[in-house]
Amino acid sequence: MLTQLLSKLNHQPPTTTILLLLRRKTTSAEYVASRNRDPTFEKLMDKYKNLFKVISIQNLILGTTTTNNATASPPAVSVDFLNRLSQRLHLNRGATHFLRKYPHIFHIFHHPTKLQPFCTLTESALKITQQEAAAINASLPLVINRLVRMLSMSVTKTLPLRAIFKVFRELGLPDDFEDSVILKKSNLFALVDSGIEPNTHLLKLVGDVIPKSELVAAVDSWRVMECCKEDVGVDRNEILYSFKHSYPPGMKLRRSFKAKVKEWEKLKYVGPYEAVEIGEKRKSKIGTMEMEKRAVGIVHEFLSLTVEKMVEVEKISHFRKWFGIDLNIRDLFLDHPGIFYLSTKGYRHTVFLREAYERGCLIEPNPVYEARRKLFDLVILGRRGLSRGHSEPTSVRQGDDGIDELKTDSDED
Repeated sequence: MLTQLLSKLNHQPPTTTILLLLRRKTTSAEYVASRNRDPTFEKLMDKYKNLFKVISIQNLILGTTTTNNATASPPAVSVDFLNRLSQRLHLNRGATHFLRKYPHIFHIFHHPTKLQPFCTLTESALKITQQEAAAINASLPLVINRLVRMLSMSVTKTLPLRAIFKVFRELGLPDDFEDSVILKKSNLFALVDSGIEPNTHLLKLVGDVIPKSELVAAVDSWRVMECCKEDVGVDRNEILYSFKHSYPPGMKLRRSFKAKVKEWEKLKYVGPYEAVEIGEKRKSKIGTMEMEKRAVGIVHEFLSLTVEKMVEVEKISHFRKWFGIDLNIRDLFLDHPGIFYLSTKGYRHTVFLREAYERGCLIEPNPVYEARRKLFDLVILGRRGLSRGHSEPTSVRQGDDGIDELKTDSDED
């Protein structure tokens, strides 16, 4: 059998032989596993995966309505209830073990009337949630602008309300944004029925609320800044359609790869806020490449509009059809490792905008991010600082990779 196969290969032209030998395709899972890792983002997500669990429990606690409100008692949930949800919350060793890992965030007490352990937030954690809510309310004009820009990127200037609900935290929207933002700003937004799916609402942009001259993508602003630099080291014409690239440390950049990226950078494309005829672009190879670059521009702008310049891939996928993206979103991130970084930590695929981060922190932080970072600091703190009754870290230092390392007076040297 092997002899016959070799005989057939010998009679094939060289190009055909190569195609036969390389016919096996890489699966999506293999493609993800083969990506170049960035230690800084990996360490950051290793800490973030516990933060996501903390936020899930915190939301359950804050969402409870009990009769204790009359006595001004803080919201609380039973530990038994959390234990029943431990599998859904990915608490492998149970809720009780997880809650005890973070005594600066959660306080377990014995309920005097229900005679069972309950969990509430500590004073420090409650203070952080209040600071975050205050920061969100103070930035409402900016948040409204983000929502308008999201709708402006849509081909039909509409988006499913359920998709907005999935990313409301990433966009910095308040919990009651449907009432406090959408209904109060009826001159900007309108809720309409889907017409296709029952009980489904679409959020629609009413009129041209922002002049097109003001709808400038973040990457376009970067290009203007680069062109205005006196010591710019490249031809200004090459920056016209380019994106900022920074690759994971240790990634081998072959000459062929550099040439391919350089050619891709010169490729013209339709910006995220410009109208485009999707069907016409698919008719040619160059049109398909331009549509791919347009998809990169849309996702780049999507991430730029988020508070932390990061979002779950699954959440972005809900907008794919509405943004006119006919590509696999996850593969798009893997194909452009100089612009995006994809992490698979914590039972989720999360994408970061590489240019927005330096040493594990946002280069340009905002008040909402800073409030959330305080909760992140308490997650890193863990059980430290208990012996002397500290409820907050006494000092914060930055590690070599930029991830905060917290130290208290009670920590051992």
